[in-house]
Amino acid sequence: MKITDLMLKETMIMNLQATTKEAALNELIASLSASGRINDAVEFKQAILRREGESSTGIGGGIAMPHAKTKAVNEATVVFAKSAQGVDFEALDGEPAYLFFMIAAPDGAGNTHMRTLASLSRLLIDSDFIQQLMNTSSPEEVTRLFDERQRAEEAAKAVKEKAKLEAEAHNAGDTPATVAGATQVTGTAKAVGDAATVISTDADRDSGDHGEEPFVIAVTACPTGIAHTFMAEDALKKKAKEMGVNIRVETNGSEGAGNVLTAEEIRRAKGVIVAADKKVDMDRFDGKPVLQRPVSDGIRKPEELIRKAVNGEAPIYRSAGAGGQAEADKDGKTSVGSKIYKDLMNGVSHMLPFVVGGGILLALSFLFEQVLGSDHPLVTLLMAIGGGDGAFHFLIPVLAGFIAMSIGDRPALMPGMVGGLMAVGANAGFLGGLAAGFLAGYVVIGLRKVFAGLPKTLEGLKPILLYPIFGLLVTGAIMHYLFGPFFSWINEGMINALNNLGTGNMVLLGVLLGGMMAIDMGGPFNKAAYTFAIGVFTSSGNTNGMMMAAVMAGGMVPPLAIALATTLFKNKFTAQERQSGLTNYVLGFSFITEGAIPFAAADPLRVLTTSIIGAGIAGGLTQWWGINIPAPHGGIFVAALANHALLFLLAVIIGAVISGLAFGLWKRPLVGAEKLAAPGK
Repeated sequence: MKITDLMLKETMIMNLQATTKEAALNELIASLSASGRINDAVEFKQAILRREGESSTGIGGGIAMPHAKTKAVNEATVVFAKSAQGVDFEALDGEPAYLFFMIAAPDGAGNTHMRTLASLSRLLIDSDFIQQLMNTSSPEEVTRLFDERQRAEEAAKAVKEKAKLEAEAHNAGDTPATVAGATQVTGTAKAVGDAATVISTDADRDSGDHGEEPFVIAVTACPTGIAHTFMAEDALKKKAKEMGVNIRVETNGSEGAGNVLTAEEIRRAKGVIVAADKKVDMDRFDGKPVLQRPVSDGIRKPEELIRKAVNGEAPIYRSAGAGGQAEADKDGKTSVGSKIYKDLMNGVSHMLPFVVGGGILLALSFLFEQVLGSDHPLVTLLMAIGGGDGAFHFLIPVLAGFIAMSIGDRPALMPGMVGGLMAVGANAGFLGGLAAGFLAGYVVIGLRKVFAGLPKTLEGLKPILLYPIFGLLVTGAIMHYLFGPFFSWINEGMINALNNLGTGNMVLLGVLLGGMMAIDMGGPFNKAAYTFAIGVFTSSGNTNGMMMAAVMAGGMVPPLAIALATTLFKNKFTAQERQSGLTNYVLGFSFITEGAIPFAAADPLRVLTTSIIGAGIAGGLTQWWGINIPAPHGGIFVAALANHALLFLLAVIIGAVISGLAFGLWKRPLVGAEKLAAPGK
């Protein structure tokens, strides 16, 4: 398939009017929408913004490649656009973007489509080709350039394949005539033979035919696996050729792993480069010098990465099962705070399904209890499934277990879960569970060092016998004699302090918790506030839901405020944003704060400032009115369980109105290209 089969002339924008990143995205999406290549512009934009939130797709060199793979796409499409004045796209090199390639891939995109998109990504590494694109003035010129370059690429590949087959045949003793008959190269390939010497495809370089060239290996991966993965691959290959280095690159794209590294290649490599923004298989690199960097470094800093890999300027990687954790690359070192946050979030993210599922069923049991009575079979069933003997019984063990697993890998899961269960038994609450998780994780790391000197014949006993027994023994003993009693004392003191807080202090705490829910809308502040409220709720026997009222009200305000602002200030939002605003009514009432994220990503100062103010007010009002919601999730659907249901709704509405009006008044009206980019204008 040709690249121009996906890059349609009718979707190209040869004079992009946008002057901001948001406006550029809107204009590109409007072109997709007008051509019928997407079926839901709002959902597609949210997918684009989620990808931008992971790292900017402004790859530098004047290029931006916003991309998303979602069911909102009807047919795989690439929208090409040029900007004469340039747009600040938060590019990796800090320079404006002049060329835009918005890639839209459907969820079920076939391998042919994905390979074609990968080919596009590789072409954009060539600076001469980029300059030629900059000089185009019509869609026809753009199409011609891509078609010519792709034909040259294919011809170069054919020439290389012929040479490879001839070499293999020579080694096998076949005659040249046999090879020529089997691999006849077309006249086109011969005509562009000169181009073939310039274009470096370097796919599957044979690592054995390069004499004394140093040999390194690499893995590239990005979350979407459409663009950055393959751009990093080609940047590394191109630079390696210039440096006289032999390299093999494995890609972890949307189709899965490609050009998978062999055990022999890993054994012989002087160093390993992992340029990835998602998890890749690392255990195979145990004992090798490994540079772990973002995929963007593979695109922007290939020479630095290759030089360090060749010179051995990389830490030795130790897999989880081989006696230690991977050491961090000094230049890309993870801070202690980031490491703790990552471990904590691993526990919280695995715990949340138990909170949501169990919490909703528990809330329903309370609701039916008011109508059917506490002894009704339906009430007792829902209570048993969702409450302390069901899903809620696992909250702290799961939290502790997956924190431990994030630190010490799989051998730490069981000691962490048992430690969390012991925290529940000791009434040590969530703090005890957190301590158990971190304790178990680092106990297993310590055991790896203790058992590192054992004979190789006993290596297989470590994961199935030594780590489970000694990990559980050490973690359990410390929890029983030290952490359990200590955190039980802290937990009881905290509960007593909360019960004895005056109204003023309770209001301040409500303002703090409500505001934290809106600071990062699902990030560490949001999760910290929510986890604190869950801890108070479970420690009280699932009865003290005052903190839950504060965080629930605070979490409902941002999406409701966005919805209100898009309704009242229509001249300040595009048609897509107004449609997304309607969706936020549902998300807000359902206590799904993340509905406001696309707006916060596009306009963080105004959205976050006004959301924090409104959420803090709502949280404070819940405490002023003494509202108690004995349910950890559900939004408006569990409001009826509150002791003051109408006051809870009033607190949310007041916070949303204040936030929505402030945001709407503060936001500037649409101008110029932004109006043009809005469908229906």
